Amino acid sequence: MNRRLVRALVQSIIAAATLLGATRPVSADTLQPPVALKKPRDVSVHGDRRIDDYFWLREKDSPEVQAHLQAEAAYAAAWFKPIEGPMDQLFEEMKARVLQRDQAVPARRGRYWYGSRTEEGKQYPIYFRRLAQGPQRFYSEQAAEEPMLDVNELATTRKFVALNGMAVSPDDRWLAYAVDATGARDFELHIKDLQTGEDRVVATTPHADAFVWASDSKTLFYIRHNEARRSHQLWRHVRGATAGDVLVHEERDDLFNLLLLKSLDGKTLMLGAQSKDTMDWRLLPADQPTAAWREVLPRVAGQEYAVTPYGRELLVRINDRGPNFRLVRLPVRAGTGPVATQAQLRSAAQLMPHRDDAMIENVLAFKTHAVAQVREGGSVKLRLLRAQGGSGARDVVFDELAYNAVLTPPSEFDADRVRFIYNSLTTPSSTYEAELATGKLHLLKVQPVQGGYDASRYASERLWFKAADGTQVPVSLVYRKDLRAKGPQRLLLYGYGSYGIPTDPRFTSPRLSLLDRGVIFAIAHIRGGGDLGRRWYLDGKLDKKMNTFTDFVTCAEGLVARGYTQPSQLIIQGGSAGGLLMGAVTNLRPDLFKAVVAQVPFVDVINTMLDDTLPLTTEEYIEWGNPNKPAEYAWMRTYSPYDNLKPAAYPAVLARTAINDSQVPYWEAAKYVAKLRTLNSGSGPVLYDINMTAGHGGASGRFDALREVARTYAFMLQQWGLLK
Repeated sequence: MNRRLVRALVQSIIAAATLLGATRPVSADTLQPPVALKKPRDVSVHGDRRIDDYFWLREKDSPEVQAHLQAEAAYAAAWFKPIEGPMDQLFEEMKARVLQRDQAVPARRGRYWYGSRTEEGKQYPIYFRRLAQGPQRFYSEQAAEEPMLDVNELATTRKFVALNGMAVSPDDRWLAYAVDATGARDFELHIKDLQTGEDRVVATTPHADAFVWASDSKTLFYIRHNEARRSHQLWRHVRGATAGDVLVHEERDDLFNLLLLKSLDGKTLMLGAQSKDTMDWRLLPADQPTAAWREVLPRVAGQEYAVTPYGRELLVRINDRGPNFRLVRLPVRAGTGPVATQAQLRSAAQLMPHRDDAMIENVLAFKTHAVAQVREGGSVKLRLLRAQGGSGARDVVFDELAYNAVLTPPSEFDADRVRFIYNSLTTPSSTYEAELATGKLHLLKVQPVQGGYDASRYASERLWFKAADGTQVPVSLVYRKDLRAKGPQRLLLYGYGSYGIPTDPRFTSPRLSLLDRGVIFAIAHIRGGGDLGRRWYLDGKLDKKMNTFTDFVTCAEGLVARGYTQPSQLIIQGGSAGGLLMGAVTNLRPDLFKAVVAQVPFVDVINTMLDDTLPLTTEEYIEWGNPNKPAEYAWMRTYSPYDNLKPAAYPAVLARTAINDSQVPYWEAAKYVAKLRTLNSGSGPVLYDINMTAGHGGASGRFDALREVARTYAFMLQQWGLLK
């Protein structure tokens, strides 16, 4: 180790120790952030000269990097120290709204009703089941509760706990579940005997991404991922067998990941292969676990479809006639080879045609009806259809302008109702069931908000702003009526805008801590997301990605122009790809925002996408482009936040990250913050706040997660001057 490195290491350790030892309040005027050494590295490609001074921060195990991360964590802790009291108050305020002893609405599957509950003071749910009662298989609290899995017990030996689903065997005895102990999405597969309580690890599965039981209750299929976190292999495990597990199928195309499902009637296993723009499926009778999997349709580039087995037919949601999908009934061919042909697809009976103004997002099939989740005009409705076709389709529609309605995974093929979750910016999460035959709604539960929440005190709106190309971009917002000022006021604008994922308006009780302090909360439904259907997504990806960022700026400028806020009151927030959004728009308009919260931000776009050894990189080429190609590199070069930082007066920045994040590595935010500080002439803080025990989603416990929200809100409120 050379003298320069030793000196830097010692300085970083001293800085960390000094900051961690601070006991008296520090001000923004006296607190000095760590300074990362510049170690220039030429990362130029295609004749475009780029020098990366902070590439070395990727070396996670380096003592020098660890010292720098510790110094950054200590600096963030010292910055937050003077506001620890208000931050703790925020946490207790949010926690007080949570009904700690609560129970989810149970769902029937076979002989049992399955449910979960939380208990006072405990961080994680407890899963249980009760035997169905009587010939109608009613749910009764009088039936003995059978414990299945207490996640709090798993947490006693783990600093982080996340489940990747649970699956009960058809004979009701065996529980398969997978648990991640780091946040890096490395799921360890377990099989638990629900009669004896014996729990053992399936030793060959360090990376179990999905799993389903065959009909014999002995055979468990599971998907495993590689070091790049690509789900690429299907394996077959036989419970109690001495022979090793069998590799059944391997997806060799780096652009694809495997999916594994089971039909609602339990008769068919389904193996999907999905890239960002192509999908295909294979099927296997659940009672023939060693048989060959049959391809449904030959893979066609750009063709996406989803299948639902239904007797001797398949219900197929497919984009062969347009990006918003249509729904057809497809007969299953006997014998081997593909289940159907493209010719059969062209002549298949159509339940729902393709529409340019409405996207079919999801389809469920029950014994008598199919249910489609349809997005139209930026909102969702549910359509109830007779599975065999004919008249009688019914729509379940909702009164609010800005809301979220999502079908929940069904558990009974012969059910006469479909369950969904509804909420809005002012309506807490509500569990409903709709009668398949009539559409009549039954409210099962409204998630309680402790402390006397009154929805009538709040109002939500839907606004539209015109982008430079004439596109109308929607914004949803919510505020407390009696605190709505006549002029501009403090406003938090949230955005995501990637992968075709819609950012639907949802209720969250912690947000009340902002609304009750006179803050307006707004969501920019920008292109790149799925908020207005598939075309909305396609118009915000690859060479059109800049639309995502300019749409967000349009929404921010529109809110200012209409008097809702002003730049000195406007804070913006986004995470992951939304963190990329934060970096890009801050580079475009650093003068437009008071502060920026970028959570696990994807900001080092070009360097990450040039490194095909990193998780997710190659499969992301279809989303962002492949920078090894000059034309596609040019797209990214225009917006990559790290590469487009420039001397300017930037807003205050809180960059939150996690050491075990396998999707957006910690070093992206670390490099971004280090470089930003050298160019920033603004007076606000630039903080790098790292969680040293979690991954992409942050803390796993419900109270630990609330503490992270309280910390983020405390930063915002401090910037707004609202902390007392």
